Amino acid sequence: MNTEFIKEHRSWLVSVGIVMAITLWMATGSGGDDATEVSLVADAPRTAPQFAVRTRSQVAEEVIRIITVNGSTAPARTVEINAETDGRVVEIGVDRGERVNTGGIIVRLDERGREARLAEARALVVQRETEYAARQRLKSESYVSDAQLKEGLALLESARAALKRAELDIDNMYIRAPFDGALQERHVEIGDFVSSGDPVATFVDDRSIIVTASVSEFDAKYVTRGEEARAKLATGEEVDGIVRYVAPVADAATRTFTVELAVDNEDGALRAGMSAELMLPAETIFAHRVSPSLLTLDDEGNVGIKILNDEGIVEFYPADISLTTPEGIFIEGLPTTATIITVGQGFVTEGSYVDGVPEDAVDRAVAIKSAGESAP
Repeated sequence: MNTEFIKEHRSWLVSVGIVMAITLWMATGSGGDDATEVSLVADAPRTAPQFAVRTRSQVAEEVIRIITVNGSTAPARTVEINAETDGRVVEIGVDRGERVNTGGIIVRLDERGREARLAEARALVVQRETEYAARQRLKSESYVSDAQLKEGLALLESARAALKRAELDIDNMYIRAPFDGALQERHVEIGDFVSSGDPVATFVDDRSIIVTASVSEFDAKYVTRGEEARAKLATGEEVDGIVRYVAPVADAATRTFTVELAVDNEDGALRAGMSAELMLPAETIFAHRVSPSLLTLDDEGNVGIKILNDEGIVEFYPADISLTTPEGIFIEGLPTTATIITVGQGFVTEGSYVDGVPEDAVDRAVAIKSAGESAP
């Protein structure tokens, strides 16, 4: 009976037994096995590195951090020249864009009887001087009172003032360059009539070019008036200059400080109104010089560099670039002595345990192999 029952329900009994065995195993032995498995997984990378990378150990260098900001060039000065007397334009002395020294004639107005008024004023001064001298002689003989003598002096000074105005009116016929520079715009042509105060020309001082930019409130403390700095123009040309101005108050909208770099432009080779990159020296720091080709991305897309720590674990540091030179870039924030991954950094991830092969060991091996192949 029992034998027949077992034969009839054999498959069902086997299934029940298997379920009970699995349940008993999970209740009693799974915890210890999991702990053992986790331990083995944790220890495995340290005993069996999956990748080999090439590395270079180097020490950070002492460099000056450079503040780099975008700006533009402008003339050192820009002035609007106005007429100081009335007259009609009869001569153009300078074309637009032409350079002029101080005192050079830009525009000349017509004479309009100014020479006649000047001659009249001179004659009147001579007359008043003669009259005043006569009154002085009569005063000594008591024929002229003090009031009459002072009246004569007042008439003489009035005549002298009229002569001075006539001389200035003659000089104001010539509208001149106020300083060495270039004519940006001329607003009149021959035949135009101008009155005193009318705009005649726009004049710029291009003998010195100003590179203007704005630095952040965090970097402004490192910029000092009178220090040397450099600017890179849109043409690729780099020029040196002196910081002539640092704004004492930040812009209310941007919280940045305006900085102006004065660059000598005596030969007129530099143009105003161009975009430029201003490079200002800041504090002294310790940074590592590396090739830009060593930069890589982490899992979040951040640009940085990978190094190996003392345990052979890959570490990622964001690229805090403090200086760029033709020989490479300087990255701040790495350990003072760092083992930088130079080959294979794109195939390993942060936290991986890898085998670091120094560059000099690879170079020696290649040299030995080459020497052996070339031997007879």
